[in-house]
Amino acid sequence: MPRMLDVSEDVRAEIGDAEADRLLVGDNAPGSYDCTSCRTPGNSDQERTSTVLFVGDETAVLAFAHATCIPSQVVQVAEEQLQGAVRSITGDETGAGQSQDLPPEQAVLGITSGLVLIDDELHPALVVEPTGAIARPGTDGSRGDEFLQLLLEQGFHPAPRMDQVPAVLHGWSILLAMGKLHAVLQPGPDGGAPVAWWQAHAPLQVTEGWRTAANKSQTVLVFAAPAGAIGQQPREDLLRDALDRAAADGLLVAAAMPLAGT
Repeated sequence: MPRMLDVSEDVRAEIGDAEADRLLVGDNAPGSYDCTSCRTPGNSDQERTSTVLFVGDETAVLAFAHATCIPSQVVQVAEEQLQGAVRSITGDETGAGQSQDLPPEQAVLGITSGLVLIDDELHPALVVEPTGAIARPGTDGSRGDEFLQLLLEQGFHPAPRMDQVPAVLHGWSILLAMGKLHAVLQPGPDGGAPVAWWQAHAPLQVTEGWRTAANKSQTVLVFAAPAGAIGQQPREDLLRDALDRAAADGLLVAAAMPLAGT
């Protein structure tokens, strides 16, 4: 029986008619899968399933999602983020054009949401911390962790203290939809459409207080620190303490980004 797959025209254009047709008749498509949006099991024999193609500069990965979660589409993501996410997106199964020489422990970006108090006002914030050292694309990592330097080159500013709202980083934005965090967007190449700098594998739930503050200000503060500088903090007061320490140690950069969505 043909699988209940949806293949959008954009996805078909990327993977080609022959591959799209093979998928639609049941070849090269798993019966069971983990939805790339909600991360719960799905079955393309029993329910409508979307094909979602994640595309980086050199790597493309075909994933599957419940059609009720997201439609079939092409999602542009940063190459270094896609390389790190390949295994979790595909479950080590077949990808379209998947790189065959991925490093075994590629660092990925972790994001924590919270409210931070600056000048007696609560601001919605995201804290970005990689799981390991970040090397400049195209290098072997011998120069050490260049995460902060790369962000400074993108327009982030050093944050030596947590007592000032950072400057707006134009062209970047935070994508929130249906009350959940979907992506941090950066300007596309050559002034094109924005692309995902960070993309949630499954949309992240934020608190009602965070969402209310974000909708009020239409701005989200983004703080970033190298691996190990912040750590997993179970409470917002502990997160703030960790941010203060990272700032004092010169390990924090920041930017304000407009909110896209609700």
